[in-house]
Parts: sequence; C-alpha cells; structure tokens
Amino acid sequence: MHLRAVFYEEDDAHAVAGRLSHDGYRADVVRERLAGEDDDEDHPWAVVTDAPEFVLDVLVDQHDGWLDLERDLPPVDVPPAPLDLPEEPRRVKGHFRRD
Repeated sequence: MHLRAVFYEEDDAHAVAGRLSHDGYRADVVRERLAGEDDDEDHPWAVVTDAPEFVLDVLVDQHDGWLDLERDLPPVDVPPAPLDLPEEPRRVKGHFRRD
C-alpha cells in the first residue's frame, strides 16, 4: 500500500521524503494538482511513499501537512501503462469514425 502526504511548502515535502528515505522507505516528491487552481504556485506538494501510515502520520503532524487516504495510488516508480490508441481513423460506410 502506498500513501500520499500533502504539504503546502516544498521544503516540508522534501524534508519528509528525506527522513523517510533515511529510514529505509521509498519516497517521491510530486506536485499535487488541485482542481480549479490555475496558478502553479498555489499547488501543494505531495510525498508518495511505502512507509506505514503511523510513521507518515507523525511526520505530517510535525510539518503541517495532511494524509490523503482516499486515492488508490499506483506503486512508487511505476509509470502508468501506455494507452492503446488506434493508428488511424476507421472508415464506417464511407465516413470516418473515431473510437
């Protein structure tokens, strides 16, 4: 199971990721995109990790962040599978059709 901790300050996210890495857990810092936010400066930072929830909970309290437990997260360092897209439009009765 992978957890996501969210922080408004980049320094806090990197501090938590550094602590988790030092303790032997995997941790990646990513930019969290919030719906409706246009300015990149307003987006918080997230740490995705395989650390246990109780370890991350302590660090979140120390660095003024929160746990995001509602998402089903992909494993750390595993890129999403590529989409299987058609190479060209299909013809149906003389018209082009997109799938």
